[in-house]
Amino acid sequence: MPRLRSAALWLALLAAGLASGAEPGPSAPRIVVAFANPAPQPLLPAGTSGSFYSGSGYHNGQSARQQARRIARSYGLRELDSWPIQALSMHCVVFEITDGRPAAGVLAAVSKESGVLLAQPLNEFHTLTTAADAAYNDPLYDLQTNLTTLGIARAHQRAQGAGVRIALIDTAVDVSHPDLAGRIVRSHSFLSAPAAAAGSLRHGTAMAGLIAAVANNHIGMVGIAPLARIEVFEACWQLNADADAAACNTFTLARALAAALASGAPLVNMSFAGPADPLLAALVQVGLRRGVVFVGAAAEPAAPFPTAIEGVLTASGTDAPPAQALAVPAQHVLTLRPHGQYDFASGSSVAAAEVTGVIALLMSAAAGRLDAPALRTLLKADTAALDVNAALALIDSRGHAALAARTH
Repeated sequence: MPRLRSAALWLALLAAGLASGAEPGPSAPRIVVAFANPAPQPLLPAGTSGSFYSGSGYHNGQSARQQARRIARSYGLRELDSWPIQALSMHCVVFEITDGRPAAGVLAAVSKESGVLLAQPLNEFHTLTTAADAAYNDPLYDLQTNLTTLGIARAHQRAQGAGVRIALIDTAVDVSHPDLAGRIVRSHSFLSAPAAAAGSLRHGTAMAGLIAAVANNHIGMVGIAPLARIEVFEACWQLNADADAAACNTFTLARALAAALASGAPLVNMSFAGPADPLLAALVQVGLRRGVVFVGAAAEPAAPFPTAIEGVLTASGTDAPPAQALAVPAQHVLTLRPHGQYDFASGSSVAAAEVTGVIALLMSAAAGRLDAPALRTLLKADTAALDVNAALALIDSRGHAALAARTH
């Protein structure tokens, strides 16, 4: 029987000390500035001048780099990191304000400079799990009361998420957990010091388990979409040992979101929330226009990203969910912990992972032919009553959603 709790304290990511990059560090204000960085053009004839790209792929153009250096000199900024965002044709730079000036004044001035497409604070975002109390051969299935409430055993007779790939933007995941065997496609880190110790993998491992823990393997628990596959985009770092709380920022999330879009994953889980963020919103909107489905965790009004973006599906685990949110059980829900362990978790992070798993079931049944409006309609978001089996009943044997009698 797997242990439900570990007596050991895991090493927090911050204990290692992030010495460089755009992750936590000194208290000096940090801002994000994006410069125009158009797609590469054919090389100019010999003797001409202008921006150029070397090698293959999308890179930071010479003009964008020069503009970044000019802004740094003009405003006394120190460049910490930069990255080209192909989806938005931008060269994105994280600057630190070195002389203690308030960020608002610097941003107001920088935003008026020629070639600057965007200037904003380097915002911080937080995962949304909270501390929790302590038909399958998986020994812990009987403890998964959330699956009973959601009707997952019946839903699994129709679909288990096969063929669906999910982008999980979170902390790193313990890919060696026996209940995730074969479920993790690959992992990418967008931190300057990627997590290594299992103690810094708590939140991501928990979310991955809720979504896709292997079913009927005589081990542990059952995921909502046990045949779905997860691609991990590590953009958050754990804040304390043996606790789920984790943080991310504009820069790490922008890199992860852009990479998730490039991966082609049709479904993105974002179990975190934070302030309105123009850069991140632009990336999500690019994905929405491409048909990508985003699931976010409901949070307080002061943390509207990502759920305030029209088209993002909102998951809530509260008794009084926000309007249009999908309500699911999210208190004392069994999930995975690093080192092959299990424990309970609560919060709207949990709700987002559960909704992501349910959507993977619908996408699998419909062979992927469902966008966010169709999913919201199928899941009755207008009444906040998520009913996966009723939704599956509206998807016929050819994978078409029977939505004619329902409006988006």
